[in-house]
Amino acid sequence: MTAKLSGPEVEALVDAYRDCLITAGMFAANPVTSVARSFFARIGPDGWERLSLSEQCAQSNKNRRVVGWLMVTGRLAGSADYLTSSRLAVGEMAGRYHPEFYSRFCATAAELGFDPRSVGLQWSKLVKIAVIHGVVPQRITSDQLAAGRSALLEAAARQAPGTHAARVITKDVFGIEATLFHLGVTNAPPTPTRGGPTKEAQRAAEWASVAPRLGQTLAGYVDQARVSLRPATVVRIEAVLREFACFLADQAPEVSCVADIRRVHIEAYKTRLSTRTTVGRSRHGGRLSKVAIAAHVSVLRTCFERLSEWAGDDVPVGVLVFSGDSPILDQPLPRFLDDASAAKLLVAARADPDPFVRLAVEMLARTGMRKGELVNLAVDAVVQIGSSFWLHVPVGKLHNDRYIPLHPQLKELLDEWIAGRPAALRSRYLFFERGRRITASRVDHAVAKVAATAGLTGVAPHRLRHTLATQAINRGMSLEAIAALLGHRSMRMTMVYARIADRTVADEYFSVSEKVEALYDQKPKALPADAEGAEMAKLRQEMHRRMLGNGYCARPVGLDCHFESICESCTFFVTTIEFRPTLERQREDATAKGQVGRQKIFDGLLARLDEEEAS
Repeated sequence: MTAKLSGPEVEALVDAYRDCLITAGMFAANPVTSVARSFFARIGPDGWERLSLSEQCAQSNKNRRVVGWLMVTGRLAGSADYLTSSRLAVGEMAGRYHPEFYSRFCATAAELGFDPRSVGLQWSKLVKIAVIHGVVPQRITSDQLAAGRSALLEAAARQAPGTHAARVITKDVFGIEATLFHLGVTNAPPTPTRGGPTKEAQRAAEWASVAPRLGQTLAGYVDQARVSLRPATVVRIEAVLREFACFLADQAPEVSCVADIRRVHIEAYKTRLSTRTTVGRSRHGGRLSKVAIAAHVSVLRTCFERLSEWAGDDVPVGVLVFSGDSPILDQPLPRFLDDASAAKLLVAARADPDPFVRLAVEMLARTGMRKGELVNLAVDAVVQIGSSFWLHVPVGKLHNDRYIPLHPQLKELLDEWIAGRPAALRSRYLFFERGRRITASRVDHAVAKVAATAGLTGVAPHRLRHTLATQAINRGMSLEAIAALLGHRSMRMTMVYARIADRTVADEYFSVSEKVEALYDQKPKALPADAEGAEMAKLRQEMHRRMLGNGYCARPVGLDCHFESICESCTFFVTTIEFRPTLERQREDATAKGQVGRQKIFDGLLARLDEEEAS
């Protein structure tokens, strides 16, 4: 390898190398500078780049130290393969060469909650990505971070196939993004990667297998949906339409556009959905649930209806999906915790050492917020109105916001959380952890952890919302107030809780139960005069008056019947004093209906009781 540097250029690099070592407090004796001079004269930066990866890795440790200095000073760009396979300690070198920025980076990462080991790994990955792009760490951009992450992931996959290295790199780079954002180096907040290049490539390959015109029409519909619907909804729509389009490409290749789709294709797709297996765990025997099937059918129906309404170049020839195509869904009552279980949950939450776990469970249980509303709370969500504190719940699922009263204990927990919030955070959101916004899955884990400690199963964040609503209606809170507390836009949404805890039904049931229980008591008792309620009496009278063993009686209510009291007319009929209230009511009933014959029978029975009592 011939040298590309002249003598003065070599000496200039040697002097810079020596000055760097002296500034960093490292040993700078002649043998060290001699190694550098030899390397610059024989190989140099240009010669190094022409070496193969194996030749680069085979260099001596002394030469690799010089190479590391060239890289961290921006004089030499390193490949992701070399940085991944070699043991080059560029992080340590960069920390000595950029001491001020290194100190700020570590302090910010520690303030965000990263442990020292994570901070060291983040700094090392940051320096490697900066070396790949030939820039210093404090000048790196968000795009360069993303590109460097991809390069390191690809290099790790080539050298050690598997998912562990990829997870480590992704985790470290996410921490780098969080630290640099709150440090002010970048302006893009950290976002976890979802899907990754593999799934993106898979989606693109699936769309490429679809007939071009069909794919173009469906993609256009997705683009229009993206304008007006939430991102998560658009993701679901795209997935369903892509699955349907791939089904047509596989089972009906003659379909080249939406206009070619017929009813038979919809029916075949419905059959496929009913037999399709799911990925991962399933409560439905590995099959799609009725709710999932209904969601797929709904997406197709809406898509075809909108395409017909828009009257474009490629529209359905007729109605393809009908309302009857969706399976009839169950309407179960909301699941809630009874008072004893709710108390156990809160006791377990207050004993948990994690401050977020305590706060999350208390907030959900006492406010009825959705978990998405909880993680979207702003730092200034607590406001004082008059002498009370209120919590501003941001715009959420139903596109509305609201204010709800804040319990004093919740106010104290929120004040403690805000007091411990890192000052370096550059975000209006309240809940942050390790430089990133706390996600809904973190809330799920918090509730599950507390539920497990309390010995409860099947407890999810939304179940606490149902619990609060049920507790409120059980204690007399009006449906209107519950609707305002939960942020319902329609009373129909709130009425479901009336089905759970209808106090009128409960009171009437227990009142009647006490009276009916007397019928089954071992010691006969005289029933109180109001034992038979109005509705039950009406039902009994209608049944006995009209229904017979093998037909129906058409006798008008006001006409007498000689057989209606046939038992009482029998010579073997015996009655005693405890049945007087019943006999009196039967006589009054006959009198009210104008049934003279029945009235005389009961008059006689009552007179017989009077005689027996007198004797």
